[in-house]
Amino acid sequence: MSPRVLLVDDEANIRRMVGALLESEGFETVEAPDGTAALARVTHDPPDVVLLDLMMPPGPDGLATLEQIKKRAPHLPVVMMSGKANLADAVRATKLGAFQFLEKPLTPEGVLVALRGALELGRTLAENRRLHEQLGHADPLVGTSAAMDELRALIARVAPTESRVLITGESGTGKELVASAIHRQSARGGAGKPFVTVNSAALPRDLVESEMFGHERGAFTGATERRQGRFELADGGTLFLDEVGDLGPEAQAKLLRVLEAGVVERVGGERPFAVNVRVLAATNKELGQAVRQGHFREDLWFRLNVLPIHIPPLRERPEDVAPLVRHFATRCAARLGHPVRFDAGALPLLAAYAWPGNVRELANIIERLAILATSDTLTAADVARVLPQDGAAGGRAAPGSPDAPWHDVSLTDTLDQRERELIARALSAARGNVAEAARRLMTDRANLYRRMRRLGIEPPRNMTGSN
Repeated sequence: MSPRVLLVDDEANIRRMVGALLESEGFETVEAPDGTAALARVTHDPPDVVLLDLMMPPGPDGLATLEQIKKRAPHLPVVMMSGKANLADAVRATKLGAFQFLEKPLTPEGVLVALRGALELGRTLAENRRLHEQLGHADPLVGTSAAMDELRALIARVAPTESRVLITGESGTGKELVASAIHRQSARGGAGKPFVTVNSAALPRDLVESEMFGHERGAFTGATERRQGRFELADGGTLFLDEVGDLGPEAQAKLLRVLEAGVVERVGGERPFAVNVRVLAATNKELGQAVRQGHFREDLWFRLNVLPIHIPPLRERPEDVAPLVRHFATRCAARLGHPVRFDAGALPLLAAYAWPGNVRELANIIERLAILATSDTLTAADVARVLPQDGAAGGRAAPGSPDAPWHDVSLTDTLDQRERELIARALSAARGNVAEAARRLMTDRANLYRRMRRLGIEPPRNMTGSN
């Protein structure tokens, strides 16, 4: 079916000309001369997208109409247009949820690009909502490889038990997702019991006992009130101990006592109390080697490693890259407000990369590409610009090697630098005309101004009033 556009403008000539353009391009158009009529249309016969004028005297203006549309149909994409708008109007429209802001006089290309982008976003969001409604708490583990099928089967076998599980795998492989899936498929998860996570590596050594087991008021300096620990918060449910290999010797001994006796004592408390908690643990370390080296207690390892689950690295299952790319692209599109697609040449390049940072690195790369995209479809050239080539980018070890450290790479700084370069090139090509640079970057002028201010980019000196 043809996409339906609600065209809202108080000028009949504008409605007639734009309507003729849209119908010649395969759109179906319905018209409204003011905000009141537009809201009635949205309520009783909702369109696929709205093209809304800003100034519509004497009734409610476009911004007031936009606000009401978003209250009645939050996911309906709206493109604003005006011949008398200022930067404040554009900023407010963006905050109220407008997809794009077009300046009059309109150009056929500008109108069509904006509406098609808004429709694509609307379809993406609708598909996301449909899948969420259909699948509910569906499998969050994305992948079609045999390894992922085996992982899902193993989760299905261990989830109904009450046994402890030790999840191993490199950093970024999705160990918390596996733990969450085990909890969800267990009787505890089915009964709505809590799933509580502890990042052992992030706990200060002097606060581990308090964080895990809680404390009484006055137990130590700064303990101004009683606090429940993570074991107590997880009572009846599941406690996930992430990066358990980073616990110090004292914390390991106290954890062992809780696992053996099933009781917890708050710091400063007088009596221990029982807790009913299933413990799942995860680590990216080789705990057997840590035991041999004296860094991890053997008896604790035996207690945790009842049912081992290993997640293979992404480089060993390259067939999972494509579905993961689609998953993260859809998520980025919903968050950023514009479609994110890859052409046929981009996916093989992504699948061929070694992914030393595993799924987490892939998610970061897709987000980086989505933010820096200058068109709706990303190409192999776009991917090649952000992937390290044959290893030693900036002196780093080769991708896939065990010495490749990705924890010291600032994603924010990298994105900001790349965005500065793109904006500078667009401004140069547009001879300092900000409106033209925004068009080249497939965004609106108000958004480009905001990005320039955030990045500390000075407007060109030769800017004119038309910019």
